Amino acid sequence: MLHANRRSVVAHLAVASVVAFAACGEAADHDAADGGAGAADASSPSHEGGGADAPGHDAPGHEAGDAGIPGRDAGDAGDASGDAGDASAGQASCAKWLATAPDGGTSAWAHVDATGHLAYETMPRGDRIMDFSHAGYMGGGVALPVLPAQKTVSPAGGTADDTAAIQAALDAVAALPLSAGLRGAVVLAPGAFHIGATLTIHASGVVLRGSGSGTGGTSLVMTGATPFLAISMSGTGSHKTAGSPAAITDSYVPSGALSFDVQDASGFAAGDTVLVHRPVTTAWLALMGMDHLVNSAGQAETWLGAGSTIDTDRTIASISGNTITLDAPLTDSLDAAYLSPPGASVEKYTFAGRISQVGIEHLRVVGPALDVPIADPQYSMLAMNGVIDAWVSDVAVEDTQNAFAIGGQARRVTLDRATVTHTIAHTGDNMADFSLSATQLLVSRSSSTGTGEWPIVTQGRETGPIVALGFTSNQPSGISPHQRWATGLLADGCAFPNSPKGTPGVAFWDRGTHGSGQGWTVGWGVAWNVYSPFLLVQQPPGSQNWCIGCTGQIVSKAPAGSSTTPPNGIFDSPGAPVTPGSLYLAQLCERLGPSAVANIGY
Repeated sequence: MLHANRRSVVAHLAVASVVAFAACGEAADHDAADGGAGAADASSPSHEGGGADAPGHDAPGHEAGDAGIPGRDAGDAGDASGDAGDASAGQASCAKWLATAPDGGTSAWAHVDATGHLAYETMPRGDRIMDFSHAGYMGGGVALPVLPAQKTVSPAGGTADDTAAIQAALDAVAALPLSAGLRGAVVLAPGAFHIGATLTIHASGVVLRGSGSGTGGTSLVMTGATPFLAISMSGTGSHKTAGSPAAITDSYVPSGALSFDVQDASGFAAGDTVLVHRPVTTAWLALMGMDHLVNSAGQAETWLGAGSTIDTDRTIASISGNTITLDAPLTDSLDAAYLSPPGASVEKYTFAGRISQVGIEHLRVVGPALDVPIADPQYSMLAMNGVIDAWVSDVAVEDTQNAFAIGGQARRVTLDRATVTHTIAHTGDNMADFSLSATQLLVSRSSSTGTGEWPIVTQGRETGPIVALGFTSNQPSGISPHQRWATGLLADGCAFPNSPKGTPGVAFWDRGTHGSGQGWTVGWGVAWNVYSPFLLVQQPPGSQNWCIGCTGQIVSKAPAGSSTTPPNGIFDSPGAPVTPGSLYLAQLCERLGPSAVANIGY
């Protein structure tokens, strides 16, 4: 059972208990080329290897919210300002999410003030714990839609292969006309379906729905001697920039900011989809101490390549003069002193091949129980990329590796009640049950059970928010940003009771020359009311990480290839969970009102 100090928090998040696990190893590194930088893309089943977009048909992108989506309360995701919402509609209704925990404390960094509202401590330059509530389907707080059944498939029976029948039904629904962004669902009848190849969802408005993930429900049983991916949910192509970039003129834009000034906003309008470009410069690499990585063989390693960029995918909410306000906060700061030349900028884009309103629901996927090296092919569950407003709901996965890979071109995604169970131990280098690179991604009420895998990792150049809400794992490890600068990660009410000192349940740190130079893994990350026997949270140069209300022993560690241990990040209220019990749910309720919290099942 969870530590006693965690009980009120866990009850608050409807997470009851976790079970026991055993020992694990260390992850290998398979970096894709980016001037040696290893640009990660979770669309590939392996940890760092970039993958090509899955084949499919171009589908219209739906970057803006569609008020006609069933299950969506009017105005829930449409308030792009992100600050007001309907908080004024009755703070009393948010009282349960803002209530004082009887055994908890408070944190100046994020707390409920005397007026009953959330208040934040701000750093000297304006940085603060960001509003993570924009993570999830349709930007947070929107109920998943229930699409009408268009095709029903029954299992062929015995060991007959059902792949072609299911794919034909998916293709038939994909060919239907869109109505309010939706087409319909392929419903799988109860029973066991055998699949020997990848099922592909390649068009907007298509859902694969089983008849339940438990006993008496629907199972997809992966068959055949050659490992494969069970489901690919991907659009085609990538962001295509349009027009000219506008230089950001602020000398400093803090982490968590919604607005910034540009040299000329005349080429932009509310509703434009944009990329905020954060350049990787030699000055910033030097600040981070990432410009002189040398491995044990004396070979230079590149963390991120100078001249490349880290891009944040957003939509313009409003423009006033030359001030642009986004629909969701920036997760990283923009410091002109280290980013110029060329300086940060913003640029419009189109993404014609991105698909939207796609989901997988109420089924179980079972792979062969294999213990294979990380470099070998694996039976994996899902690769998702090139999507916006997508979801996985009530999906149980057994004996796959690199189970859920959510790529860097996915946006506004919810994984709810996604569970991964391993019946045998993995004895080689760890793979990831949940590999997360998307922006505005919520992983809620999910878990990882077994031995020898990473429960949750982030990858390189990831700009959140990414939220793990009420996640539990008995793996001997925890939430572990993996490499090359992810920003805006929240571990909220999570429990990792079996993580040893060598692989702490929270590991926000500099990995140095490990792998091919993974270096600083995360900045502006928050662990909130997390339980783990060991907690490793360090402060990157020019940034910060927090561990607030966390229970566990604080540990330090020097990065690979160095004898110098970085300073700790901020540890506040150690051993005493704080109010609010869930930061994400409190932020969501304050921004959009109690209906938004109810919409996501709390």
